[in-house]
Amino acid sequence: MNFLERIISIFSSKPNAPQEDPQEVEDPNMKYLIAGLGNIGAKYDNTRHNVGFEVIDTIAKENDLTFKVDNLGSITKWKHKGRIFVLLKPSTYMNLSGKAVRYWLQKEKIKQENLLIVLDDLNLDFEKIRIRQKGKNGGHNGLKHIDEILGGNNYPRLRIGIGDNFQRGRQVDYVLGEWSKKEEEVLPEIIDKAIKKIVEFGTVGFQHMKK
Repeated sequence: MNFLERIISIFSSKPNAPQEDPQEVEDPNMKYLIAGLGNIGAKYDNTRHNVGFEVIDTIAKENDLTFKVDNLGSITKWKHKGRIFVLLKPSTYMNLSGKAVRYWLQKEKIKQENLLIVLDDLNLDFEKIRIRQKGKNGGHNGLKHIDEILGGNNYPRLRIGIGDNFQRGRQVDYVLGEWSKKEEEVLPEIIDKAIKKIVEFGTVGFQHMKK
């Protein structure tokens, strides 16, 4: 090959296609969508109805994660113990939470059984948490909409009790009200328990969890 042919060969050759790093391939069986429910806006910060947001925010803060404001919510990924936890805070407001949940399930190609909804529950005493594989919405508007959008209630949920310490007719004020000073003192411990349940859900699976 003469000099001219060599030059032509160099410029006409196609670059090698980049090789995909096998470590970056996400196994769908090891991927989970953790959706903390709440309402966006400063006026809802530190309210009982936003405890789902607080759990997600605490995970992000403890692991130096940064949220990206994306379609229908703020999103970040937490890689932990070989799993990928996609952390979602819907921006749809509580009553339309199902839109964000369905969108991110589809976008991230996550199986519905690997979805976990984190929410407040006034039917549970304060300080109690309960995880269930499926169940009724208990009058919770966020769950009602998720049921409607997903076509049923066959998805896991982690309920965090806020109690029902309100007078008749004051339910909305209570749910959308801020934590009391006494509640705030205990809240970090409750959130820590909730995070441990989330990790357990993703690592050992619902069937083997301590309920």
